[in-house]
Amino acid sequence: MFTMPYIATMFLVAAVIHTFAAKQFLARSHRYPSGGIAANLCHFLGEVEVVFGIWAALFVTVWGMRFGMASATSYLEGIDYTEAAFVFVIMCMAATRPVLQLVERVIAVIARLIPVERRLALYATSLIVGPLLGSLITEPAAMTVTAILLKDFLTPSTSLRFRYATLGLLFVNISIGGTLTHFAAPPVLMVATTWQWTTPFMAAHFGWKAALAIVVGTVATAVAFRRQLVPGEQVAAGPNKASVPHWVTAVHVGFLCLTIINAHHMVFFLPLFLFFLSWCSISKVYQDELRIKESLLVGFFLGGLVTLGKLQDWWLQPVLSSLGDTAMFWGALSLTALTDNAALTYLGTLVTNLGASAKYALVAGAVAGGGLTVIANAPNPAGYGLLRECFGEDGISPAGLLLGALPYTLLAAAAFLLL
Repeated sequence: MFTMPYIATMFLVAAVIHTFAAKQFLARSHRYPSGGIAANLCHFLGEVEVVFGIWAALFVTVWGMRFGMASATSYLEGIDYTEAAFVFVIMCMAATRPVLQLVERVIAVIARLIPVERRLALYATSLIVGPLLGSLITEPAAMTVTAILLKDFLTPSTSLRFRYATLGLLFVNISIGGTLTHFAAPPVLMVATTWQWTTPFMAAHFGWKAALAIVVGTVATAVAFRRQLVPGEQVAAGPNKASVPHWVTAVHVGFLCLTIINAHHMVFFLPLFLFFLSWCSISKVYQDELRIKESLLVGFFLGGLVTLGKLQDWWLQPVLSSLGDTAMFWGALSLTALTDNAALTYLGTLVTNLGASAKYALVAGAVAGGGLTVIANAPNPAGYGLLRECFGEDGISPAGLLLGALPYTLLAAAAFLLL
């Protein structure tokens, strides 16, 4: 007789398989009359952001049918959805015109200091500075801002190889770029308090290695694809694209800072988000349309992943307990592709006999593998949703992402293992 943890694992595997098959559902939707039920259903099933939510809903339904809805509701009440809610809020706040213009200005200033062609410098600076900012503004915010900045480079005139390489580089850089501090990367946040890892500890043991891997990987990619970094189509600024005054930007930064400081307190940042929405309405002359739908889909994705992931400790914890340091690193890197790396490191805190080197191997492997799939790192769905349209009607191929991220994953692995 299967217990609920076993059933949860079966649904998790089904969700992972569904993720890799999402592109096929999108392709199939074009075979049916546009607007029909069959076309809409296939298109819905092809949206990666809804996959884990669908399978989590089915799992809760099975739980309710077996033990009653009161038991299923009790299980849901015991899950912490704070991270999913935080990613939703921070993505909405970070994807606003005041924040984007501020980051663009910072990146433009740094790019001018690099003695190469301007567009090449902007590409490299975006992929270096953006992810490293994740150590301060959190990885979800860094992913949102950097992904939007990269849209201009991922045009139809560039090759798919370049676009997948850029996507893989972005996901890996974001995953390791938040390791300069102890509060910005979800997999680090899960262990920092329990293992007493501070920001100086993270910078000394992880941060500088991650920064070096980010710089080397980005520069190598920019050089390899320099011929494809040509000016994209520029969108003429209309009357709603007015330059944002500094005081408006300062208010947005204030909202971001308050949200980040209180990232673990949903009762604080959700009401704060309502005030933020009111502020955007008041200052709408300096605002673009908020990315509410995209942010909600990402939050839904993470909520589904947490719902199924909570019951995976029955097999993950024994696996982690049985591995040596090197095997721990590669095991964590591989498992991260199949489950969120924050969930993986959290389970590591439940293993009482982990030594200092094993703890390092677990977290290093988890962050190094955070770019391999869309489910490997919490901010990945945000980047996936923002950049999906750059890959044509069928969207992003999970296999293409995996192959695109693999070289940078190995580079990050070499930095963490050899330095």
